Amino acid sequence: MSSSPSPTETIVLGGGCFWCTEAVFDRVQGVLDVESGYSNGQTLNPSYEQICTGRTGHAEVVKLEFDPSQISLRELLEIFFVVHDPTTLNRQGNDVGTQYRSGIYTTSDAQKEVADAVIREIEASKTYSSPVVTEVAPLANYSTAEAYHQDYFLNHPNQGYCAFVVGPKVEKFQKTFASRVKA
Repeated sequence: MSSSPSPTETIVLGGGCFWCTEAVFDRVQGVLDVESGYSNGQTLNPSYEQICTGRTGHAEVVKLEFDPSQISLRELLEIFFVVHDPTTLNRQGNDVGTQYRSGIYTTSDAQKEVADAVIREIEASKTYSSPVVTEVAPLANYSTAEAYHQDYFLNHPNQGYCAFVVGPKVEKFQKTFASRVKA
């Protein structure tokens, strides 16, 4: 008698450039799939070029499929809040524009409750000297990014942006959450 596989969950996170966020979450134990995409804007199936104008309203995001029996949503959000700056509106480092906003795009009311609770705890702990500006909203109008954006860091580790921006975020994750790194 075989047991049925664990049910998975999906959450969508915007933490600036999706190359960075994807590279981190690809390495997280319990995350089964990571896909770069665009969400919570007005245009249907926008292109990267359209997103970059800032006029579509979309955020660059990663869609995570994870196994909650291996990692909780709370743990994923703890990683998320360490590997990006949730206090800068529409910006991560030198990446500026609404597409780089910090966002948690939920697929259930339960996920929204967890996200709101984690943000309240971060605010109460005074982890950051500025307020958290992370948007929490139901997932809307999601589309997959172009194929060349998928696994970008894996395929281009020596490209300038990857070496100087993505790499340090991956290292920070691996040092801070060593017990959560995939074997």
